[in-house]
Amino acid sequence: MTIMPNTTPPREYVLGTGADELARLSFQHRLWADAAHAAWRDAGIAPGKRSLDIGCGPGYASFDLAALVTPSGSVVGVDESATYIQWFNEQAASRSLAHLRGVVGDVHALGEIDAVREGGPYDLAYTRWVLCFVKDPAGVVREAASLLAPGGRLVIHDYFNYRAMTTAPRRSSMSKAVDATIRSWEARGGDTDIMGKVPAFCANAGLTIESIRVHQRLGRAGDAMFHWLKTWWHIYTPKLVAMGLLTEHDQVELFADLETIERSPSEFVVCPPVFEIIAKREN
Repeated sequence: MTIMPNTTPPREYVLGTGADELARLSFQHRLWADAAHAAWRDAGIAPGKRSLDIGCGPGYASFDLAALVTPSGSVVGVDESATYIQWFNEQAASRSLAHLRGVVGDVHALGEIDAVREGGPYDLAYTRWVLCFVKDPAGVVREAASLLAPGGRLVIHDYFNYRAMTTAPRRSSMSKAVDATIRSWEARGGDTDIMGKVPAFCANAGLTIESIRVHQRLGRAGDAMFHWLKTWWHIYTPKLVAMGLLTEHDQVELFADLETIERSPSEFVVCPPVFEIIAKREN
C-alpha cells in the first residue's frame, strides 16, 4: 500500500508546543548542554557580553547564557511561539533575571523586532535545531550576522546526514520512521541536511568560519541518551501516523523494537549527527 502524505502544514510547530514537548526540550537541553557550553566558551562568552538566542523555544539555553553573562550582560531570546515566550518570561521573572528577556517574533526578520535591535549589537548569536525547520535559513543567517558587533560570533548547532540515525543492528522500523520524519520536515520547507549548506550561508553573510565540528552520540539500554531517543519517537511517531506518513502497524513495530533494544545490552541507537559551526563577524 502506498502512503500519501498530508502535506498541508499545521498552524503550529512541527513538534508541537504542549507539555510533553516542553518536558522533552528540557531533558534534551540537559543532554546537549555540554556541547553548547563548550561552543560558547570557544566563542568568547563571558560576563558583560550581549547574547541573542534565535529560535529560543522555552529558553533553556537562554537561561544558561544569562548565568554566564551575569547581570552585567544581557540575553534576548526570540521565538515564534507565544506559549513558549510566556513561559520563558514567567520563569525569568520568578528567578529575578532582569537581564534576560524573551520576545515573540519571526527569526526571518530579527532586525525588525524592536527589542532585538535595542539589545544589540551582540557578541554572540546562538541557534540550535532551528535552521533545519525554517523556510529561509540563509536569510536567518544574514539577519543574525547583521546584528553582531565587530568580532561577534554566530554559533550554530544543527543537523546534517540525518539518515545516519539508525539502530545497531539495523531495523527496518527505524529506517521507515527516520524517512517519514525527513519527509514531514521537508513538507513544511525544512531540511534535515541543512548544515551542509550553512558554511556558504555564512560566507555570503560576511562571516568567517572559525570552526566546524560534529557531535556524534548514541543511546544504549538504560542510559539518558536512549531515554531521549525513545521519548522523541513516542511523541513524534503518532504525529507521523496522523500525517499519513506511517501506518499504525509501523508505529507498533517501532515501539516494540525500541522495547527490545532497551532490554538488550548488545544493541544501541545512533543519534542523528549534530554539526557545530562558529563563524565570526570581522568588522
